[in-house]
Amino acid sequence: MLAARSEVQIDNDEVRVTEWRLAPGSATGHHTHGMDYVIVPVVAGEMTIVAPGGERSKAQLSAGKSYFRKAGVQHDVLNETSTEIVFLEIELKA
Repeated sequence: MLAARSEVQIDNDEVRVTEWRLAPGSATGHHTHGMDYVIVPVVAGEMTIVAPGGERSKAQLSAGKSYFRKAGVQHDVLNETSTEIVFLEIELKA
């Protein structure tokens, strides 16, 4: 798989905001979220989520429809579609 691209837009004492771009056939790589976070999809799409044990699930994204997750989430995020996935990740530090 190709590596997803990320660009940190804001990184201060309170938050880190990262734009993620997953081209078709790319993935973030397995990671653990160290902070609570909010995902804000920029475009509609479908992500494949792979849990540490290999279990796979699909997540539907709607542009502008945010969701929240607590710290400790472990997964890999894959784009197995034919269109780019773009979202903002807002990590809450304070």
